[in-house]
Amino acid sequence: MHPAEVRGGEVDHPARPAPVTEIENPIIECDFCSGPDAAWIYVCADQESDVRYVTRRTVDVGDYQRRHHAARTRSVETALGPVQIWGERWGACDGCANLIEDRDLYGLIARVTDAMPAKRTRGKKLANVRGHLHGNYSTVLDTLQPGRHRITPQHPLGVWQAPPQSPSASAQHDARTNPTPE
Repeated sequence: MHPAEVRGGEVDHPARPAPVTEIENPIIECDFCSGPDAAWIYVCADQESDVRYVTRRTVDVGDYQRRHHAARTRSVETALGPVQIWGERWGACDGCANLIEDRDLYGLIARVTDAMPAKRTRGKKLANVRGHLHGNYSTVLDTLQPGRHRITPQHPLGVWQAPPQSPSASAQHDARTNPTPE
């Protein structure tokens, strides 16, 4: 599926996965909020999600009639849909990247749901969407590798940028490489 489809949008052609390096002038969107101009690539553990479709709902006929066709569902049957393979690399815009760097899971979920179409977040749907995002993004943040890759037009897969070192780590490194004379 296209990222836009996952977030409730529509596209005019079926998804045909291809390496970004084989696409001329790729449009690289944020994998989190679908914003334009993803600026960073983060690497984490590969993950998959199972999509399930509701195939049948059972309601009580009397309840259905008393509630004017708005009965509570008594049971639900589902069928397995396509498996969504998310991969190890996640593109992020600057706004989402700031939340990822801060490891702000709930801020990231709020940013993503705010960017989604209302038809995906109305009423009880919002709780389901947040739960789904929590599962995916928790894995991303839990398995996130240090550092990130900067996306440039010449390097759509990103140019490696090491994580910043803390001042104490720099001081320890300098002490090991430049010992003070006695």
